[in-house]
Amino acid sequence: MGTKDTIETVPLPLAARRRRNLPASAALDWLAKGWSDLWHTPLPSLAYGLAIFAISIVIVWQLFQLALDYILFPALAGFMVVGPLIAIGLYQKSRDIEEGRPVSLVRMIFVKAASGAQVWYTGAILCLLMLVWMRAAVIIYALFFGLRPFPGLDGVVSMLLTTPEGWGMLVVGTAAGGLFAAFSFAISTFAIPMLLDEKTDAFTAMGTSISLVWNNLPVMLAWGAIVLVLFILSLATGLLGLIVVFPLLGHATWHSYRAIA
Repeated sequence: MGTKDTIETVPLPLAARRRRNLPASAALDWLAKGWSDLWHTPLPSLAYGLAIFAISIVIVWQLFQLALDYILFPALAGFMVVGPLIAIGLYQKSRDIEEGRPVSLVRMIFVKAASGAQVWYTGAILCLLMLVWMRAAVIIYALFFGLRPFPGLDGVVSMLLTTPEGWGMLVVGTAAGGLFAAFSFAISTFAIPMLLDEKTDAFTAMGTSISLVWNNLPVMLAWGAIVLVLFILSLATGLLGLIVVFPLLGHATWHSYRAIA
């Protein structure tokens, strides 16, 4: 009786299957695709960005009205934590363009995620993470300056740059903020698009997001740097830049998810 040589296919480990080996320059491709989506039926995207700008201005104004200006900078940093959640309507538009469906602001606002309420559960975790970061920032200030009143925006730069305590707080605060930012970026950058696109649970999506970021570190570091630079530019314009930058990053994030997940 004849015999046949058989070749068994050994499945790759999960980590290997999630490694895309994309160059860091691929992040620029995502940005270019996001720009294309932004200007494909641009009014809904710009209206979305305008709404984010208006809400941000109202929140900043309320912080000053309530004498909570000392948490302004942590709050602005915390915006990047919840950003992936509030960009979900922009992911919806990019998905509609991809699948050839009509684009509308209504579909971007009333998003029906494949995972249902799991996306909002993830959002609650991100909001909690933002609150923890804001509390940590207040504690770091108290560790270095005790009960000294916050000097206001006019005096804070001088206080930070001309005193040993200020330099110490800058170093510790930057390190702590970087850890919070890295963790929130890792758990959310792919989790929210995944929950929109697939039927899965929040913890699976967040765990998968961490794995995808870790296994594609060069391109994700480049992407994180692009997001940070564009956000800083938006701050430099008094948040006005968010009208364009936020939709651009939202659409580009969808393409990062498509390229890696």
